[in-house]
Amino acid sequence: MTALEQLDNFTLRNLPDLDTVVLGALELFCESAVPPLPTQRGRTLVLGSGNAAVAGRIVFAGTDTRFAGVATYQEAIKDETYDQVVVLSASGGKHAVPMVQAAQAEELPVIVITNNQSAPAAAQLDQANVLVFPKNREPYTYNTSTYLGPILAATGESAATIHRHITNTVEQQLLRNLADYSAFCFILPDDYREICDMINTKFDELFGPAVVGRAFTVSEIMHAKTVVCSGDELFIALGVPNQHYGLAKNRLAVTLPPSVNWGGVMATAYYVVGKIQAAHPPYFKSSVEAYCKTASAIFNQAIKPIVE
Repeated sequence: MTALEQLDNFTLRNLPDLDTVVLGALELFCESAVPPLPTQRGRTLVLGSGNAAVAGRIVFAGTDTRFAGVATYQEAIKDETYDQVVVLSASGGKHAVPMVQAAQAEELPVIVITNNQSAPAAAQLDQANVLVFPKNREPYTYNTSTYLGPILAATGESAATIHRHITNTVEQQLLRNLADYSAFCFILPDDYREICDMINTKFDELFGPAVVGRAFTVSEIMHAKTVVCSGDELFIALGVPNQHYGLAKNRLAVTLPPSVNWGGVMATAYYVVGKIQAAHPPYFKSSVEAYCKTASAIFNQAIKPIVE
């Protein structure tokens, strides 16, 4: 059974790990085209929360764009003059709704990038201003196909090439005793700083306080990140050398796909995190249903453990 087939059939009793979801996302984008990203129309404000905000910074990198998140979007909307506002949200719900409303209150043109045909944030928008990207069924918060689609649309990377690299190369490089480590430190090339934030968010979501996960670029880790050391922290270098950090026996080198760009780095990093998840107790799987009940009450929206 392919990873994509597994994602079509899982239930709460057999939630997949993140590595399976990564392969399923790549299989999806081998088969499904992604819509073109919105044309840059002058000064743009890009809004998102969590990893949607990070994906926005990746997708619109190098353009005349300002970025803001949950805590800063209201101020950002009023601070400057913009030609358009872009809101990224997989569900098109939660904070995406007030973000769109705040932009409309300032009479700014709004584009919503989402994976939900019925996104609440897009309810009052012209359909030409709503870009719906394909996605898979995934456990809540995994958001892999959801953000990988716009990133691949921006970079033009081959999902098939990334998939082959992960299954043929990365899988062979990984350790079989990941369960022996209670802490993990990723080291990334300086050009991919945003992926560090995505890795850190994934550790928050999948492990909470149970397993420590950290991610730094080559330059960042030089600055007092390893003053305190642990004998069971694994240092995972993605596409970069590591001759200094962690005990020699606690260093793992993982190569990145050829002609790599943001999508390949994200997919490789997420795949490794998924293998760490699979090696440890099911912290996320045993907690997500109860969490979604609480989150539904907080947001006054139906938040489900499986996002269809």
